[in-house]
Amino acid sequence: MSDGFMILGLKVHYYGVIIMFGAVLAAFLAVVEAKRRKLDSEMVWDMLPWLLIAGIVGARLWHVFTPPESMLVNGQNPYFIHPLDALKIWNGGLGIPGAVMGGALALFIYCRVKKVNFLTWVDIIAPGLALAQAVGRWGNFVNQEVYGLPSKFTTFPLAIFIDAAHRLPGYTDFAYYYPTFFYESMWNLLNMAVLLLLARKVTNWLKDGDIFLIYLMFYSFGRFWLEFVRLEYSPIAGININQTLMAVVFVVSLVALVLKHVLAKKKEPIAA
Repeated sequence: MSDGFMILGLKVHYYGVIIMFGAVLAAFLAVVEAKRRKLDSEMVWDMLPWLLIAGIVGARLWHVFTPPESMLVNGQNPYFIHPLDALKIWNGGLGIPGAVMGGALALFIYCRVKKVNFLTWVDIIAPGLALAQAVGRWGNFVNQEVYGLPSKFTTFPLAIFIDAAHRLPGYTDFAYYYPTFFYESMWNLLNMAVLLLLARKVTNWLKDGDIFLIYLMFYSFGRFWLEFVRLEYSPIAGININQTLMAVVFVVSLVALVLKHVLAKKKEPIAA
């Protein structure tokens, strides 16, 4: 399976095209949400380049500091051995946790500069972010990566064929694997749908920042369980750092959501 095409002597990778397509779809959805809230939707296009750049930088840094097990050289991070390889983003290697962190930081700075409410805008962007992740995961299909354990099945969606060149050491005798990229894509689409529904149906209950917290809870919950199925993981001190982070994110987001509403209820005036 080809992973790209040539234009004027330059190779364009399908993975990059898919990511950009997902980002544009996310922006259009954010425009819809901004208009629904009667806010300036043009700000979405104004902030998009900054969020993209920060998201890509964050995604790359996360990968560099948490490479998958197959990339380790005698148990060592390869980027610590060859630091300049960290710049070779065209060779692949992006991490969603870093993308979310980088994008959120860029949005926070943007909102401070423009003097607009960060929590409002992060809520506007959250459904589109879930959509972008759903689309972006299909880049893993093109690259034949981020698949799951060997599968006894041979038909999609319970199995996907992986070329011999893309099989991990120790699993070269297996041809079919669970398509975890697909499961995560569908989970993200469900996340988007839930967020859009909540934003429209429980407006009296929601507070600024709640949609984003629910996004974090929903995504981290699904990703945590998918890590049990994924064939490869990113080890730090012997633990699966992505799965551990997802557990922490879920708990922190849940506690933050509950505390926000408990504290807000305590501040409500008592009826005479």
